[in-house]
Amino acid sequence: MTDGQTKMPVVVLVRPQLGENIGKAARAMLNFGLTELRMVSPRDGWPNPAAGPAASGADIVLEKAQVFETTADAVADCAHVYATTVRKRGVTKPVVTPEEASREIIQQEGRSAILFGPERSGLETDDVALARTILTVPINPDFSSLNLAQAVILCAYEWSRHQHLVQPTQEDALPPAPQDELDGLVAHLEKLLEPRNYFFPAARADATRRTLRGILTKPGWNHLEVRTLRGILTTLGKAPRTPDT
Repeated sequence: MTDGQTKMPVVVLVRPQLGENIGKAARAMLNFGLTELRMVSPRDGWPNPAAGPAASGADIVLEKAQVFETTADAVADCAHVYATTVRKRGVTKPVVTPEEASREIIQQEGRSAILFGPERSGLETDDVALARTILTVPINPDFSSLNLAQAVILCAYEWSRHQHLVQPTQEDALPPAPQDELDGLVAHLEKLLEPRNYFFPAARADATRRTLRGILTKPGWNHLEVRTLRGILTTLGKAPRTPDT
């Protein structure tokens, strides 16, 4: 097992009730690079036909999922166990946020597991007793209802912030157009504006041109955007067509 796999936390769903929620949890995991799912006595057995569609393509997580009879069995190989719960009465254990837990998981030696309880009731006291640390999400005290997939995705996201995951919006963005293309756009617009006395009076012409260039330079147009704008200017520069032409 590689060091990266060792640092990757295990997600343990304790007595999950609905196949759809298991699938949604698997989807949340894979979104942020987690692949090891373990379940403790799922109510409707395993495999569950409702999990696949809800996973929306996270099949690898479901296919590798392991099922255990007890929570203790599910975390037997883990040195660090986090129990997600909002109930801290009578429990004298360290309490951390998902962000703090993710930093610990990256730094500490040995495998880590994060326990998530059943949808309706959450983890029982005996489950929490197995954990060394309580993991609690800071949440609105007047409405502290998180569903299973939401809880998983919050923890998975915080862990992913320490990994090298792709940000699709940045990957798809095109670089700014070369300067000569931008110069061509500015010159094209100036050529259309001059016959219409846009740069009048002459004493203000240079300042107006600088302002115009600043406006066109600020957005950082890519070459496709510059080409589109040039096409618009070319169209505007043509004589209007009559309906018969």
